[in-house]
Amino acid sequence: MSEQDRFEDDLLFAMTRTGEGFGGEGRQALAVGGLARGRRLRRRRSATAALGGAVALALVGTGAMYLTGGTGGSPATAPQTAPAAGGGTASVSATGTGTGTDQSDQSDQGGQGGQDGAPARAYSVPEAIAVLRTLLPAGKVTGDAAGPLLFDDGKGGSVLSLSLDRYGEGDARRTENGCPDRKAMRFDACTSTALPGGGSLTVFQGYEYPDNRAETKRWFARLVGQDGRMVQLTEWNAPAAKGAPVSRPAPPLTPEQLTAVVTGKSWDRIVAGIPLPAPVKPRDTEEYGKDEILAITAGLLPAGLKQTETGGQPGFADFVVDDGKGKSLVQVNVQDGSHDNAVELLFGNAERLPDGTRVTVLKQGGMWTVDTLHADGLRVVISAFNSAGLRTPVTRATPALTVEQLKAVATAPQWKLKK
Repeated sequence: MSEQDRFEDDLLFAMTRTGEGFGGEGRQALAVGGLARGRRLRRRRSATAALGGAVALALVGTGAMYLTGGTGGSPATAPQTAPAAGGGTASVSATGTGTGTDQSDQSDQGGQGGQDGAPARAYSVPEAIAVLRTLLPAGKVTGDAAGPLLFDDGKGGSVLSLSLDRYGEGDARRTENGCPDRKAMRFDACTSTALPGGGSLTVFQGYEYPDNRAETKRWFARLVGQDGRMVQLTEWNAPAAKGAPVSRPAPPLTPEQLTAVVTGKSWDRIVAGIPLPAPVKPRDTEEYGKDEILAITAGLLPAGLKQTETGGQPGFADFVVDDGKGKSLVQVNVQDGSHDNAVELLFGNAERLPDGTRVTVLKQGGMWTVDTLHADGLRVVISAFNSAGLRTPVTRATPALTVEQLKAVATAPQWKLKK
């Protein structure tokens, strides 16, 4: 799982937990539906962008290679030459020697060959592990293609996970190598740095579980290079990412040592064997972008309230407002609900406004939500909280926006379904 997807999982988890208790109609799904759909669309775009690259060890489709520490996945047999392009997403796990393919979302995409059309060189899982071993600091490394990859510097074992991929020009993932939003995800530190000559480096120090049920820490360094390479090393302070007691206070590699591994020149020969996918052509989108959502919402806020600490992704935006009585987080989801039968069912008994907009109101503790389905099928969901984030202490008795003010934002005529 990529760190972006981990972030989204944490956000979805937190939003769902916050909305628990809404009743037997599955109302907690209302506040998270837009983000979930946004993820599906983003994955479809990413898959389209990446189709065609291949490398032995990843071997199919995107060219991504994942050497995980035994966190899951079914072993299969890894081919030693690259098959035809367009096969989907592939991964290799150190718990087996194989790749798995994901054919989802391909029926409407079509495949693209590598930019240069050259076949990938063949690499084996042991060769990739050997490169990693040369870049790790002093310590004992155990595990190979048949088992979890563990590193121990004498202070406790840690499971490691290595990911390699290559992104074509114009692929949004080349510029998405940033830190997650503190309003939605608990972590101790994160830096994202632009590199000389292009590319970026993100170093993250956080946790495995969004609900804090264990103090398992997850640290990683991720390099996205000017040549499109993505090299990421993730480590935990436990012999397994999940389900194992912590073995040490913190993972063994420092942020500087993680950085040294992912920026090592030893990866050049493996990266060179991954064909650069064809450039991604810009295209219009039917989604509302984060900045669009923020701009429309800013113009609809009550007088005196200004957006701060903004964040989001396509179809979703969040920000913090303060009316002088304490900070309050606001989240806005915007999505096309015109062809979603489940959405229609959710609004079956909703209040209907003169213009045809249907409205539901949910008040659960410190989270107030107004969910609307406009007459043209556009769904706008806005939630306000009595805290500045999903994982921060309560800052006020009630959210900064009243239900009527939330309604005014969500039902505004500025929201139009994009055709």
